[in-house]
Amino acid sequence: MSRPESTGHASIFYNEKEAKKYDSSSRMIGVQKEITERAIELLRLPAVSEKPSFILDVGCGSGLSGKVLEEHGHIWVGCDISRDMLNVANERMENKRMDVQRRHADSSKDHQMETHSDDDDDDNASSDEDEEDESSNMRNSASTGDLLHHDMGTGLPFRPATFDACISISALQWLCYSNSKSQIPKKRLTRFFSSLYQVLRRGGRAVLQFYPETAEQAVLISECAAKVGFAGGVVVDYPNSAKAKKHYLVLTFDKAYKAPQGLSDSSLMGKSHQVRVDKGNGLRSKDAKRSVRKKNRGKTKDWILQKKQTQRNKGRDVRPDTSYTGRKRRDKF
Repeated sequence: MSRPESTGHASIFYNEKEAKKYDSSSRMIGVQKEITERAIELLRLPAVSEKPSFILDVGCGSGLSGKVLEEHGHIWVGCDISRDMLNVANERMENKRMDVQRRHADSSKDHQMETHSDDDDDDNASSDEDEEDESSNMRNSASTGDLLHHDMGTGLPFRPATFDACISISALQWLCYSNSKSQIPKKRLTRFFSSLYQVLRRGGRAVLQFYPETAEQAVLISECAAKVGFAGGVVVDYPNSAKAKKHYLVLTFDKAYKAPQGLSDSSLMGKSHQVRVDKGNGLRSKDAKRSVRKKNRGKTKDWILQKKQTQRNKGRDVRPDTSYTGRKRRDKF
């Protein structure tokens, strides 16, 4: 299966159809939430009760990672090269704002109906305080994010020392690919990291999760970050897992910083799906039923013919169909 980065420009790959599909996938939403939670953990931000952090989300896509930042009480700005992905994110944010305004209007009507006589000053004062508290809660529950259409490979268009931190989920590897002669991966990476070095406040930190296709890409990304003055390193979670393996580039201004150890493969055991059988009623879990169906599924003649036709459509050489196609062979003596 080819990587999305090798199919062309990100703005072309993530079109309107792909953007809606991406945002509606429960699996993708879960993965994005898990990665963002891990990135926030590696940022080691101060407590939100003291002061919310102002975070830059590079390659924010449809805003799934920004939604997690909001749940943690932070303020964020997201940039992405795909306008269709930004449209999906903007639609979610607008729906949230409208929902907050609707609830605020309903609460105001309720307060008006519950207002007592004017001569009861104490009750009026109490009602006003409750209304102010509820209005404050409504404002806090509104979206705290903003969006920008921008190509991170051209540098980040923000003032120096603007953000407290930066995250990026599944976007950095796109800079390792070029779609024209003018796009040189090393120059685009250097331009990005140089601008990131400027827009971060001193003492801030960046956590950029990415999927390198080769070890050389991971080395190139790390070298370009170190070249502009960043310290830090790559944290690899679940290094021996083919599906769960994740790379996090942790960047800081502290030269004495040492990147923490990644999560071990043993921690995956708690997340793995175990097959449970209830001996009392003979019921099995969905995973067990799915595995049984897959095990009992044989390669029928129709399945083989369909598979061969699929290969022909891809332009591959396939043996012609005969009367022996899909015929079950006799057992050996």
